[in-house]
Amino acid sequence: MRVLMFSWEYPPHVAGGLGEHVANLMPALARQGVEVHLVTPRWAGGPSEEEGEDYYVHRIDPPTFDAPDVHTSAWQTNLELEKHAENLWRSAGPFDLIHAHDWLVAFAPVALKRSFRTPLVATIHATERGRGRGYLGSDLSHQINNAEWWLTYEAWRVICTSHFMAGEVSGYFGAPADKIDVIPNGVCVEPFARWRGQDLSAFRGMYALPAEDIVFNVGRVVYEKGVGVLVEAVPRILREHPQAKFVIAGTGGYASELRHRAWQLGVADKVLFTGFIPDEDRDRLYLVANCAVFPSLYEPFGIVALQAMAAQCPVVVSEVGGLAEVVRHAETGITVYADNPESLAWGVVHTLNRPDWARQRAENAYHIVLEEYSWDVIARRTVDAYQRVIDERAASDW
Repeated sequence: MRVLMFSWEYPPHVAGGLGEHVANLMPALARQGVEVHLVTPRWAGGPSEEEGEDYYVHRIDPPTFDAPDVHTSAWQTNLELEKHAENLWRSAGPFDLIHAHDWLVAFAPVALKRSFRTPLVATIHATERGRGRGYLGSDLSHQINNAEWWLTYEAWRVICTSHFMAGEVSGYFGAPADKIDVIPNGVCVEPFARWRGQDLSAFRGMYALPAEDIVFNVGRVVYEKGVGVLVEAVPRILREHPQAKFVIAGTGGYASELRHRAWQLGVADKVLFTGFIPDEDRDRLYLVANCAVFPSLYEPFGIVALQAMAAQCPVVVSEVGGLAEVVRHAETGITVYADNPESLAWGVVHTLNRPDWARQRAENAYHIVLEEYSWDVIARRTVDAYQRVIDERAASDW
């Protein structure tokens, strides 16, 4: 089986969960005997051509002009992706199917689908309307929403990472339920296992005093991730657990406003905004933290919660979207009401004040990760979806 894949993100350019998803899915697919060629824009360097074990990465330089908006940038960049992919098809093809991840790379795969009469599979990781909590507030949002609808319409099958996302795709775009496969994100436990048995006290000391309990949050510092809810909850948590220290890692346009809000609340000395951190530091923070908190307002899946679970770090999450499917309340973590600082504070205090219960939930979560969320499991399910499409294409007269 040979697959031509498209993604807007791929290391070293990783802005969110999509880039990590593709980077882990490809080698897992290769272990299942699938040859994958990924076409991706070269946003942050990296070699033009990269070869793994039965997978290949083709990084394409995007146009150099300044686009007025992300939709225009995506369209112009896709023209470059399409040209390279056409040459690739003729030199390294043919391919059994095309797989596109999200609307930003929709234009090239749809064109190639028509040119080579090859079925298209689309993974929808998030929606514009979902990020707007049901609303499209600008012309740009409408353009993105239309591109998302178009991609799901053109796709032979649509993959969603959660039942929540499947509901959005069906409800927002009218996609038939029997056209959608729900295949979750996966997670690797190896990056955390490498640090076990090592003394991380010096590393921990960079973020908190020995007597402080670390409450860790990582991700894009944007409104929908709910970091503002966490900042509002800090005074409530400190009243019940004064030895807590809050470490918020990541970048985003919301960070300066949240720093100012922490200062207004009088808790700035207890809240550390680290900015960007390397993956190794993120992994070690999961291991030394007493609690990982993800209070998202909108979350199609919640791969950060899976990472915490793989590190056996107790989790507290808002009961929204995919997070509510990944974390089982009182069994593998604590779920709280979304956009509710008081509920979030309760969940964090409960976790910090009962470390024995928290450890048991973390152990339960780790076993679930191994059984349901390993990348080999995810890859096998993805191959099943691929094979269904290939078989249906062979039986059709298209």
